[in-house]
Amino acid sequence: MEERRRIGAYGVLSDGLGRVLLARGSEACPYPGVWQLPGGGIEHAEHPARAVEREFAEKTGLTVAAGAIRAAVADVAACPGDGVVMHTDRLIFDIEARGGELRPEPAGGSDELGWFTPDEAADVPLMPFTAELLGLPVSPLPADLPRALPPPAAAPDADRRQRFAAYGLVTDPAGRVLLTMIADGYPGAGQWHLPGGGTDHGEQPAAGLLRELVEEAGQLGRVVGLLAVDNLHNPAALGPEGRPLDWHGVRVIYRVRVDAPTEAVVTELAGGSTARAAWFAPDQVGGLRMTDVAARATGHRGR
Repeated sequence: MEERRRIGAYGVLSDGLGRVLLARGSEACPYPGVWQLPGGGIEHAEHPARAVEREFAEKTGLTVAAGAIRAAVADVAACPGDGVVMHTDRLIFDIEARGGELRPEPAGGSDELGWFTPDEAADVPLMPFTAELLGLPVSPLPADLPRALPPPAAAPDADRRQRFAAYGLVTDPAGRVLLTMIADGYPGAGQWHLPGGGTDHGEQPAAGLLRELVEEAGQLGRVVGLLAVDNLHNPAALGPEGRPLDWHGVRVIYRVRVDAPTEAVVTELAGGSTARAAWFAPDQVGGLRMTDVAARATGHRGR
């Protein structure tokens, strides 16, 4: 079967009474009759926070503002009729309502909206990521449930790429920060960057980051928190392919702790995007030539 990837943004909107807003999938939805947090696919070059605000307006009629990112999860579903296995990376934000009138959008994906306590939500069919976010047991969807691929945001383009990645602000007990240098031939070559990279098909974001930490620096770490989501759009990125690509990167950034640090050594196969890795004391970080995302995560402007 063909493997495909998709990135979505979803929101947790509470009513102040212990209930959250859920949307039920319509017949136009890949999972009709199943309830989930409102949201949907991120369009090319769209920031995830803007995507969830747009999706809320389309599917619920509400004007909202995205707050802090709450979780980043992934799931895989087979669409046998299409010969596709779809991996979806899902970013979940806290949401604040600003206005509008609550109404579903049957033609676009939601035929009913409702406010649920966790106990009430346990009595309706839920998308697994929604059950997990509500602290409920995760049950597989019925095997006979109709499944279809989500509609594409645009026609496929060989020179347009969207990539999901996980990175870490990695520290040790002495307060040192671990950074990796981007190798020649890749965008940002020669700059110090956060450890991490693209996740594999079927891989959870946090697990992908810890795998990359071993490959890029030879370190065993543990994720201690979710820091932020970062968006990068470069319409003319020149990568290893040797031609410009319309590149859109969506990146989650975790806080990671390495309790027993060792010398940072790149262990991935030759030809990878990481040239070297090193630990830096806090007073050394500010003078480094860093990528924008590394500078923001470390609290330094870089140079």
